[in-house]
Amino acid sequence: MVENVIFDVDGTLIDSVDEHAEAWRRSFIEFGRDIPFAHVRSQIGKGADQLLPVFFNDEELERFGKDLEEYRSALFKREFLPKVRCFPRVKELFQQLRKRGRKVALASSAKDDELKRYVELCGIDGLFEAKTNKDEVDKSKPHPDIFEAALTKLGKPDPATVVVVGDTPYDALAAGKLHLASVGVLCGGFRPDDLRTAGCRTLVKDPAELLRRLEEDPEAWPWDAASRDTSKDEESR
Repeated sequence: MVENVIFDVDGTLIDSVDEHAEAWRRSFIEFGRDIPFAHVRSQIGKGADQLLPVFFNDEELERFGKDLEEYRSALFKREFLPKVRCFPRVKELFQQLRKRGRKVALASSAKDDELKRYVELCGIDGLFEAKTNKDEVDKSKPHPDIFEAALTKLGKPDPATVVVVGDTPYDALAAGKLHLASVGVLCGGFRPDDLRTAGCRTLVKDPAELLRRLEEDPEAWPWDAASRDTSKDEESR
């Protein structure tokens, strides 16, 4: 029985993966590195501490890593944050989870001010027990620090009662290090095979499908084996 649900935010509740990738790509150009969009996008889901070393060496990061991160943050807030939108039916999903007695936490690699904006966009303020962000931990995903902080705020429940919902392989890898089951949502644009390989037990299209499953069979949620395998639909397109 799932009693606690930890949600990633970017790409899971908020349609923002492309915006983050483009903000990073443009920032890299500003600091002398032209990286293809697809390569940058494949790393979204990590915080800057884990993403930047993929593209820059230690000496470069020592020289301008902080400046690059600050440049990207300002660029994202100025040009991209106004464009992001909440995926459909997120608020209804959270309302139903609250109604059915599930405890909910948010665990995001975003900064606190960005996370507050996302909560506002989704209309979910007051519908979750806890939230954690990259400013509260030493390492971001795929390290488990953010999920570990969320578990602490939830009262350290038995891992068997917890499920993590995220859109990237980094969410599933981080969850697995804490022996937490994970559900992958495909709305973030990551390949189903990559999510399965990282450890996702179930794949669904988006928060709206999670809500449908919850309404159809609250006891089986979110492992509704009788429902159509959405990931197969996505792969066949």
